[in-house]
Order: sequence, then C-alpha cells, then structure tokens
Amino acid sequence: MPSRTVLVPLFDKVQSLDVTGPVEVFSGAALAVGSAATGYRVRTASLDGAPVRTSSGLTLVPDGALADAPAAHTLLVPGGQGTRSPDPRLVDWLREHAPRAERIVSVCTGAILLARAGLLDGRRATTHWAYCDRLAHDHPAIEVDPDPIFVRDGNVATSAGVTAGIDLALALVEEDHGRQAALTIARHLVVFLRRPGNQAQFSAQLAAQTARREPLREVQQWITEHPDDDLSVESLAARARLSPRHFARAFRSETGLTPGSYVERVRVEHARRLLEDTADGVEEISRASGYGTSEAMRRAFLKTLGTPPAEYRRRFHAVPGA
Repeated sequence: MPSRTVLVPLFDKVQSLDVTGPVEVFSGAALAVGSAATGYRVRTASLDGAPVRTSSGLTLVPDGALADAPAAHTLLVPGGQGTRSPDPRLVDWLREHAPRAERIVSVCTGAILLARAGLLDGRRATTHWAYCDRLAHDHPAIEVDPDPIFVRDGNVATSAGVTAGIDLALALVEEDHGRQAALTIARHLVVFLRRPGNQAQFSAQLAAQTARREPLREVQQWITEHPDDDLSVESLAARARLSPRHFARAFRSETGLTPGSYVERVRVEHARRLLEDTADGVEEISRASGYGTSEAMRRAFLKTLGTPPAEYRRRFHAVPGA
C-alpha cells in the first residue's frame, strides 16, 4: 500500500498541540508498519510558506506554501486562536482544495474553519466544548454534537479539544493499517488506545461542577472511588454529616446535578472503562460498577448510551488480541 500524504495547513495563532499531536501519530506509522513507504507522508504549509507563531508563542516552520502543497489524501485542519478571525485567503483555499482530499479532518476549533468554508453543511460535527454553541449558532446547517470527542460523517471527521486530535488520528491509523499498528503508536506515545469517538469530552467529575464545601467535595470523590458501594442519598448524606434533605438540596445547588444523576454518570463511566479495557465478564463488571445485576446495567446503558453493554464492548473493546 503506497504512503498517504497528510497535509496540515498552518496559520498564525494555531494551537501547537493540535498540530504536533496528530503529526506524531501519523509520523509514527512508519515504525508501526515497518516501512516509511507504506506509512504517511506528513507535510505542513502556510499561506505564503512563511513561519507561523502559535498561540503559545512557539514558531513553526512549514515545508512550504499552500499553493505549492502536494495533493492530500488526508487534510488535517488544526484549531487555535487563529480560527476566530481567520485570513479569508485560508478559508478560500479550504473551500477550493479540501473537497479534493479523500479525508477531511479537523482538530478542536479547526471545525470553525471547515464551517466557514461550507464543508460541514448538512453534516454532524463537533468541536471544543467551549465553542459548540457558537458553531451551532453561526452555522445552523451543521448538526453540532457537543458530547463526543470525535465525530465521523462520511469522509469528514471533526474532533474536540487538543488531545482528542490524537484519539482521532489513532482511529484513522487503525482504519488504514489495522489495530496493531495503532496500538504500537499509542504505546510509543504512552497514550490510551483508543478512546472511542462517542466518549464524552468530560468525565463525570468534570461534567459536573465541583462542590464548594469540602464535605460535598469529599462525597464526590468517594462516589468516584467506590461506585460499587451504597450510594443512596441517606448513605451519602451521613458521610457528609448532613440530613438527607439538606444534602440533596446542597449537592444539586453546588454541582448542578442531583446525587442520583451524579452516581448514575459515575457508574456508567466506570462500567464503560471496564468494558473497553478489561476482559472481565459483564456480570462481574455490573457488580464492580454498583449495578448488582447485568440487567440493571443493561437498562442504564440503553438509557444513557442507547446501546447494550455487549454491543458497546464489541465496538470499543481495547484489549490486545480481543
């Protein structure tokens, strides 16, 4: 299989990790597949071929100008502060040249550039959680999904903030060269292989607000560390040294979620990790996650994810050799 060209447009105030994260993944493919000739040919280009200054102050020197860039198999558009008021010439270049690529990929707010070029109209897409509302407001023709870390719609893929670009790049390597190649790269970079695209941008702890009062924060941590324990309102209230009624009211006020909703999120997240990363049986995982029975966990998965645990594992199991 011949090498595939990955072209990364650069611009001032680009987010450096949006560039270097996926580039390291694609560059590592030569080692993973045993031959540079069958890996990826990564090229970077700016509008005029001049160096660009990233949002963190680093200077990136491109391989050349976009006008002279080779035809891309995968066009990877990074994000960063420079997407807020982009150079119109960059948007025009994307509008004309992106459709020629076999795959169009954005990292973080690179989706804004794709949207401005009309490349996401009629498609489902995501971006960094802080800009999903803006993307949806400014481009109503796009179905913006704020939850997943990346979204595939046909030959267009969009991802959430920064490290989600690595997850997406690993998924593309797996698609091109198989799971073992992606696993080799992930091990080399010391990252997970791989967070599934529909994994939430936030963990249960990050999705909820952190309580202001220490007893409530301690309860949040306890829930996370003991999903299989008694997590009833009465039990959690006793741990916080509050009455059940006062605890429930205070917890919701300070975290934005009821205790029950928070517990449900933590348990689903815990079960998902075990299904993805272990060979434990569904019954064992259901007990370890606090459900008691596999049927209870199945109902929770259907309610939250729209898929039963067995199907979730089939799609996202990440244990080598599984």
